[in-house]
Amino acid sequence: MCPSSRDPTFSIHLQKMGDWTESLYERLLPDADETDEILPVMVHRQYPTLYVDGPFGSPSENVFHYDVSLCIAGGIGITPFASVLNHLLNEGTKSSKLRRLYLIWVCKNITSFLWIAQVLCSLQRQAWNENRPDFLNICLHLTRSRDVQILEREYPFLNSRVHVGRPQWRHIFDEVARYNPSTTVGVFLCGPKGMSKGIKRICLKKNKFHTKFEFHKENF
Repeated sequence: MCPSSRDPTFSIHLQKMGDWTESLYERLLPDADETDEILPVMVHRQYPTLYVDGPFGSPSENVFHYDVSLCIAGGIGITPFASVLNHLLNEGTKSSKLRRLYLIWVCKNITSFLWIAQVLCSLQRQAWNENRPDFLNICLHLTRSRDVQILEREYPFLNSRVHVGRPQWRHIFDEVARYNPSTTVGVFLCGPKGMSKGIKRICLKKNKFHTKFEFHKENF
């Protein structure tokens, strides 16, 4: 996630999925516990030198060019949208033409939600303080684990936004169209190709509310 005018922190988020990321994880955090909510970052040891190239453009940059945007993430695909959320948190929900933001995040287990849970809760509070209670609409889908006790204890606001099972995409798009009739909605997806194909088909279909969905994607 790139720094903003108020937050100079530059952070990189990686998902441990194969030999390369496994080796990098062990090199950087050899004694880390995978069950830790926040991994230790300050350890008295010698770190390797990392080189970062960029920044490069991303479709998610256009989220702020719509009155209504729908962001859909699959697993680690939340990363580009985390930058969007941080920008809104630092600059305010009235810093662009965006007046409503939908966020749908699909994950296998509950711990995947934790690293960004505080940002979501803080942004929701900020929207309320700025008299925009309907600005942020969050929907978290848990496809495997049913253990939501962590959220119930630490983030009760998010607990009511968690749904067990895969999203019913047609129903979700119908609801967005119903609440935003005759509006052009920017749809931004970062997730696996299978998810991308299904969402694109729905975006191309007409609806009785005359809502237009413009599809943008980046796959991993």
